Amino acid sequence: EIEKLFTVVEHELPSRDQLHEIAAGIATESEMPSGDGGPEKAASGDEMASSDSMARVLDSAAGLTRYEAEGAFSLSIVRHGRLDSACIWEAKSQQLKKSGLVSLHRGHESFQQLGGLENLKSFCLRAMRHPSQNPHKNSSQNPSPPTQNRPRGVLLLSPPGCGKSQFAKALGNETGRPTVVLDIANLLGSLVGQSESNIRQALKLVDAMAPCVAYADELEKSLAGASSSGQTDSGVTARIFGSLLTWLNDHESDVFFVATCNDASKLPPEFARAERFDGVFFVDLPGEKQREDIWEIYTRHYGLDPHQARPNDTNWTGAEIKSCCRLASLLDVPLVGAAQNVVPVAVTAGDKIEQLRQWASGRCLSADRAGVYSREQGQDRASATGSRARRVIREPGVN
Repeated sequence: EIEKLFTVVEHELPSRDQLHEIAAGIATESEMPSGDGGPEKAASGDEMASSDSMARVLDSAAGLTRYEAEGAFSLSIVRHGRLDSACIWEAKSQQLKKSGLVSLHRGHESFQQLGGLENLKSFCLRAMRHPSQNPHKNSSQNPSPPTQNRPRGVLLLSPPGCGKSQFAKALGNETGRPTVVLDIANLLGSLVGQSESNIRQALKLVDAMAPCVAYADELEKSLAGASSSGQTDSGVTARIFGSLLTWLNDHESDVFFVATCNDASKLPPEFARAERFDGVFFVDLPGEKQREDIWEIYTRHYGLDPHQARPNDTNWTGAEIKSCCRLASLLDVPLVGAAQNVVPVAVTAGDKIEQLRQWASGRCLSADRAGVYSREQGQDRASATGSRARRVIREPGVN
């Protein structure tokens, strides 16, 4: 009988128009000392952000509550005398860390530091490009993208060390969007219903920070056991997985979701169906041309001689090439000597890589070239790996 006396009011996070009003109000109310010692009113929000465009300031404040936004704007004016997007980003990073639901990645990765993956790079950049920014289209005919035609994201499948995580981190910098890291494991709570509430709140934060890039790494490990969740954890993992599936299918915010995984067999089939992702890409071991580009990137990064002899890098990943260059710089030895401390994943898990390629053939898009990935594309890269996998499969007693 008491429920009938109450009205539930849900307060959404402030929109950009509301953030603009808050910024203008904070800038107007702040008093700055004048030349004759008397106080004078500060400039308006737009004038206070003269060196930083108001659009960038609003992007940096998206996802904050009214109280948090007021604090961030006030801190920026006190420190810099204007609305500075970098200061607001710093304040927002602190607020997100306190919430513990999502975190903000503020790295400096770029596509120039990532060799290969040309088709994946081109696909994501074209999908995230605003129609009005395309000079080949008439902006009057396409003033803004319709809500139902916004990009959704990509699912990246590959062996470990092939650049999935670095691509997700670099995509935000390439498109001028913040990268929000969504760690499903951190959302699990000890109280009944806390985990489900955390995932809903985290997805609301991601929506409020749009436009942005949301990044979930090693997703198959975070959602492991979703099929048997009813017998192991009272269905908590299954309900979290269901909330994420619903959001991927129904969200209308301009959020580009990048998910990575190493084992496709652990992902439920409904996760990768159409309209939840714009594409499912398989990132294979880098080819000869890609390895050459990666060697040039990391020899330059670690200050090594680019003309020295290189080890036999057949079936090496980008992470292994980086490790070789780092060890050569750390130990002050040639690349050939540093390679003696590197054991490629193609040697330690060659059979699993071959099974992953066979699963991806015909099911995933190729990250290197346009079209669907086929097993024949990786034959030249996996001669050693493939022979090892065949020997393992043909052993007696192995199913």
